[in-house]
Amino acid sequence: MSKKILMITGDFVEDYEVMVPFQSLLMVGHQVDAVCPGKASGDFVRTAVHDFEGDQTYSEKPGHNFTLNATFSEVKVAGYDALVLPGGRAPEYLRLNEDVLQMVRHFFEESKPVAAICHGLQILATAGVLEGRGCTAYPAVGPELKLAGAEYVDIDVASAHVQGNLVSAPAWPAHPQWLSKFLCLLGTKIEL
Repeated sequence: MSKKILMITGDFVEDYEVMVPFQSLLMVGHQVDAVCPGKASGDFVRTAVHDFEGDQTYSEKPGHNFTLNATFSEVKVAGYDALVLPGGRAPEYLRLNEDVLQMVRHFFEESKPVAAICHGLQILATAGVLEGRGCTAYPAVGPELKLAGAEYVDIDVASAHVQGNLVSAPAWPAHPQWLSKFLCLLGTKIEL
């Protein structure tokens, strides 16, 4: 059965972390509404490509323009079955938006599936929904998660972690596990 999924994103979201889940979830038959505060359907957000090239942290390069297909101000979260929060630099300012935080809290209050990756967990930490919850993120976000009362789970960059309704992952190399585990939470059956 098709699910209606909300994806909250913003300028300088990580390119793969918005494009790959958006397209993959559409591919298996789900509806995905990608929104950004202050923007409408048909507007775009700029993306950034983060890569792991042997430096002490990831490198950043310009990515694509990602076109939004829904209008943030029209979102009614009660009508959505699940939430996706990509990473990149967008979460550091999205977490300052009280409407975003209220939307996120709804998914946890209703125990709806949530998939957050990389820096996307900064939004969850600010929303106050991680107390006592095991989760993972990009390692530099780990201290924020601990301060928010989460149990930070240090796993391989290609792995994902599930606890309750939340599936989290460190970065885009985890897409196969992260998306697979999210599809399980959604109850998605793929027939070949």
